[in-house]
Amino acid sequence: MKTIGLLGGMNWESTVTYYQIINEVVKKELGGLHSAKILLYSVDFYPIEKYQANGEWDKIADILSIEAKNLQKAGADFIVICANTTHKIAPEIQKRIDIPIIHIAEATAEVLKQSNIEKVILLGTKYTMTEDFYKNKLIDNGISVVVPDNSSIEALNNIIYQELCLGVISQESKQKCVSIIEELSRKGAQGVILGCTEIGLLVKQEDVSIPVFDTTEIHATKAALLAIDK
Repeated sequence: MKTIGLLGGMNWESTVTYYQIINEVVKKELGGLHSAKILLYSVDFYPIEKYQANGEWDKIADILSIEAKNLQKAGADFIVICANTTHKIAPEIQKRIDIPIIHIAEATAEVLKQSNIEKVILLGTKYTMTEDFYKNKLIDNGISVVVPDNSSIEALNNIIYQELCLGVISQESKQKCVSIIEELSRKGAQGVILGCTEIGLLVKQEDVSIPVFDTTEIHATKAALLAIDK
């Protein structure tokens, strides 16, 4: 079994979900008392969020590269960054380590293609929804991407950082997310990517009429299967 290096804490609630899903998949696949070999470095999210807001992505890359190197030195066979937005600087981190980073958008694109999804809604932080680092991974796989309008983008971003990252689950915010998804589905979207590892804490498949692709579940499952060579 390979050792998974989790780069987490962004934020810690979703990192817990990664740990749980990875171990559940390993147990299901191997049976008995099997569990995953995991190394976890959980960062302090406070300064990272400030650097995001200020556009200082180079500082985030410096912080996470140090911890990725530490995971490599400790024996990780590959790295899983437990956050969607932080994949903006995944290429920079990859340059500084010798083990692979399993990219969350590439893992998601694989599942979308298997499900014959050609047009998908992308929900996440404003960085994920408005910049190209994530969307291009999907587009390169032949998948058309739609995002909400600007006011909804800001509303979602506030829900993520001011509520979900603080462990707050609001029914009003849940309904806002559901309304955005249903509106875009009427414009031809065949599915929705929960492209922030916290949104899955708020929206579930039973809440909407189109298929939900939870990136936390997809990414963690991919990591678990890679660890056991499946």
